[in-house]
Amino acid sequence: MLMWKVRWDKAVQKQLSKLPEHIVGSFYDWAKAVETDGMEEVRKLAGYHDEKLHREMQGMRSVRISKAYRVFYYESRDGTIKVAQVTKVSKHEYKK
Repeated sequence: MLMWKVRWDKAVQKQLSKLPEHIVGSFYDWAKAVETDGMEEVRKLAGYHDEKLHREMQGMRSVRISKAYRVFYYESRDGTIKVAQVTKVSKHEYKK
């Protein structure tokens, strides 16, 4: 099994500091699950609804950490470690 790491920068940490506590907890739960079980196993969990993004966000993926909030990330490799680089945690904007 490949080893996974979830990484994010100061901008994402700042976003997290402004979110409700239960959303931040869900984010950390997802990150821990990825690092413990691997992305392939976490993707099997229907609740996260992990999906590829299209158009201007092509190459990225998103997961649900609640009905309203999403984590946006892309995958890369750092030697033998696969990395989920989080770029944004935000409220999902539904199109009408």
